[in-house]
Amino acid sequence: MNLALVGYGKMGRLIEQLAPSAGMRVTLVLDVADNPGGAGITAERFAGIDAAIEFTEPGAAVENLLRLGALGVPTVCGTTGWFSRLSEVAAVYEKSGASLVWSSNFSVGVNIFFRLAAEAARWMAAQPGYEAWGWEIHHSAKKDAPSGTLLQAVDRMKRAGYAARIDLSSSRAGAHPGTHEIGFDSPADTLTLRHTARSREGFVRGVLFAAGRLQGRRGAIEFSEILFEGQGS
Repeated sequence: MNLALVGYGKMGRLIEQLAPSAGMRVTLVLDVADNPGGAGITAERFAGIDAAIEFTEPGAAVENLLRLGALGVPTVCGTTGWFSRLSEVAAVYEKSGASLVWSSNFSVGVNIFFRLAAEAARWMAAQPGYEAWGWEIHHSAKKDAPSGTLLQAVDRMKRAGYAARIDLSSSRAGAHPGTHEIGFDSPADTLTLRHTARSREGFVRGVLFAAGRLQGRRGAIEFSEILFEGQGS
């Protein structure tokens, strides 16, 4: 597969490094200078591209995705902080017949963490003696807080039937790749679920997994739908 990278920060460079191990190669790179306001995303540049991987920042992601979708380029988006406009972006991909895989986090472990948090919330919903919290820490350069990953975990908890308040907090410091925690506390005991990333490699492996499964799909698809395909809800 020929990949295009839209965004060439730390994640983009690691994707380029690991792509050959997944049978892929990066043949187009658009960094900030090449793509002001999405202007670098053209039909000419994307001729022969099998999939694009968008890893930029919330303020740039939507315009990039709208342009990629209009061109019919299958896309994996690792940027977070733009999901309030997901329906708008999804409509463009649906219209062009291309697919977009999005997620707050492409780590396999995090997506299992989401399922565990939802299951714990389902059981705790019937236990009034407990109160819940969510916390996360990332490197100081991460712009959105709380992280999209923590917000998605909370959304899964609420959809599982947990209607009580969930206290949320975030920390930004150093070079931390990401820790997410969901907890329940009562006078008697505490239950804590935590996922800690050791490096960015887990995210990149998930992104490449998704990129290899874009063909034959249409519209916006959340990563877990692909990751757990055929394994039940």
